[in-house]
Amino acid sequence: VMQCSASLDVLFLLDGSYSIGKGSFERSKHFAGKLCDALDIRPDRVRVGMIQFSSAPHLEFPLDSYLTKQEVKDRIKRIVFRGGSTETGRALKYILRKGFPGGRNSSVPEVLIVISDGKSQGSTTVPAVQVKERHVTVFAVGIKFPRWEELQVLASEPTDQHVFFAGDADDAANGLYSTLTGSVCSATAPGCKVESHPCERRTLETVKELAGNYVCWKGSKQPNAVRASLCPFYRWKRVLIKHPSRCFRTVCPEPCDSQPCQNGGTCVPEGLDKYHCLCPVGYGGDIHCAPKLSLECGVDLLFLMDSSAGVTLEGFLRYKAFLKRFLQAVMGQDSPMNVGVAQYDNNVRIPIEVGQHKDAFSFMKSIDALNFSGGGTLTGRALRYVAQHGFRSTPVFADMQDDLPRVVVLLTDSKSQDPVAEAAKYARGRGLFLIGVGSSFVRAELAEVTGNPKQTIVYSDPQNLFNRIPELQRRICSVDSPEGCQAQSLDLAFAVDASAGVGLENFLRLRDFVRSSHLHFSINRDVTQIALVVYGSQPHTVFALDTHTSNSALLRAIDQAPFLGDLASAGSALLHIYGDVMTVQKGARPGVHKVVVVLTNGGGMEDAAAPAQQLRDNGILVFVVVIGDTQRDMLLRVAGSPNYLVHISSYEDLQYYQDLIIERICEEAKSPVNLCKPNPCMNQGVCILGPGGYRCECRGWEGPHCESRVLRGDSPRSAALPPHSHVQRSSTGLRHFSRAPRHTKRH
Repeated sequence: VMQCSASLDVLFLLDGSYSIGKGSFERSKHFAGKLCDALDIRPDRVRVGMIQFSSAPHLEFPLDSYLTKQEVKDRIKRIVFRGGSTETGRALKYILRKGFPGGRNSSVPEVLIVISDGKSQGSTTVPAVQVKERHVTVFAVGIKFPRWEELQVLASEPTDQHVFFAGDADDAANGLYSTLTGSVCSATAPGCKVESHPCERRTLETVKELAGNYVCWKGSKQPNAVRASLCPFYRWKRVLIKHPSRCFRTVCPEPCDSQPCQNGGTCVPEGLDKYHCLCPVGYGGDIHCAPKLSLECGVDLLFLMDSSAGVTLEGFLRYKAFLKRFLQAVMGQDSPMNVGVAQYDNNVRIPIEVGQHKDAFSFMKSIDALNFSGGGTLTGRALRYVAQHGFRSTPVFADMQDDLPRVVVLLTDSKSQDPVAEAAKYARGRGLFLIGVGSSFVRAELAEVTGNPKQTIVYSDPQNLFNRIPELQRRICSVDSPEGCQAQSLDLAFAVDASAGVGLENFLRLRDFVRSSHLHFSINRDVTQIALVVYGSQPHTVFALDTHTSNSALLRAIDQAPFLGDLASAGSALLHIYGDVMTVQKGARPGVHKVVVVLTNGGGMEDAAAPAQQLRDNGILVFVVVIGDTQRDMLLRVAGSPNYLVHISSYEDLQYYQDLIIERICEEAKSPVNLCKPNPCMNQGVCILGPGGYRCECRGWEGPHCESRVLRGDSPRSAALPPHSHVQRSSTGLRHFSRAPRHTKRH
């Protein structure tokens, strides 16, 4: 936008002396290139030439040599530092004698841009005046720590508009454009204007200062005698000196000046008239960061906020900001929820009753009025109090019962000074649904309060707290609609670490986890199939996907899983699952979600990343559950995403995470599936998707899955299969194909 377009001759006078040095000389070249961006360099508009001066002036290129902006900038980059003394006056006399080399002989305005540190070896006053008397506009640009007084002598009047600092190239280019706009250039862009503001010039000066008086020895008139005396000692010191000035710059309106992004969104300009908003979590319902979440579930919601000394004033203010952002995101005019806020330390208060506010604005004002109290952290007492007094039913009609689910969200960052387990059990016994939000420091206590790790939301750093708003919204709304997998088609394989690193006792805990997990699924050929693989250095299939068709049979088989007791290799186990478990031959069903759950202590995972990626590439999700202290980066490569990695501190805590893990698996089972991943076709058959199903293209084999070798005289053929077709064994051992039953979700 800011480009001077006029018939104009511009000559750069570039200081290449030793006082500048090679580093600052390169910065001068960079600055000259930046100034070229503010000039419309064309044969009939702006022309540019350059002279480098030190002990003597040297013409680098005349004004008629390069006639495009890119040519000029490329030539400037190739200029070599010459070195020598700073003879600025001699360079000005050269211009007085020769004029602008290659210029248009004063038929167009002439502009001289001197880039120097202003530390000339001779006087510059007379030649500078003579150059300006020839109607040449002179700009003086300081480099390094310049001597501003000399640069002001060189520059045209008013000096504030003709003296710049090369250290801020963009600012100086703006200043040059702003000054030229007032004289030779065309008018500024629409809406833009030149404004002045206070600024300062800085330089380093060497000054002499008294260090103090010290004893020294002086001679005397007497022969062979000296006498003591006090002598002044001086030292030289470099002092930063500031010169106040005014800067004139062109300011153009930006699309973000009107602050179009709401709710804390950041506006990012795109050119002159376009922008986009970077929205906080929970916003983005439109381009201006309108709330995109909504609590469509009807609940009575009470935030129980820790305001004890343990969370500190900073933490308390963070909770207030979190509450405001959450409510802005989810609270609409027609929201079916009722919200309140309670505070606790040694005592409990409910400054905002549940249902007191129905609009976000009045709620915000009440939150702003909350005060930090300090005191002890009695979380147990607070839970009992809100269980008794936090929710007061106020039905609209006397015969109408207020039966909305009651949810308490505990916000705390400090450990309780009284027991919480019994109080939390009491609150849950009164029908309250408890959700804990806090830092990782109180993870164990939050799990104790909620009774279930999936009802705890833990953040690692303060900013991460705000990123958990969508998760909190899901937790609140899941109270009345529990998740389940009973009707979801799923092929699920457990890979259990049975190595010596885990040990027999912990292996039995992992086996019990698989045992209790199967109760969340309906085991039969039409809904969920489960396979179990244990592994040490080699994998061992305990049972395949199609081995057991009932929960009771599966239960007995899990108890037979052996402990192997050697080194662990998770990579070989995943390769085994890919090639010998999740296959059509072993009961895997095309068009059904496939999940592998790895239960491990983190040992032997070094070779697992590539096989895990191979499984994912074929549509099989890898879920890693790791117990104990392990290297997170390596495990993350195996899981592929933090969403599929669960870290548990001890084997004893594994049982508390079962609901969370099952819920994540169930969420995956609801997403769309690719019928050709993994490939259902055997013997190198090619799976081809079609409308409503797929078909296998076979070579040398035949059958729906290329399972039968072509006999002599037969021709290969392919069969189309509908979605959710899968292999079933009849009592005769033959196979036939059928659709999944009607209750199975179609994709």
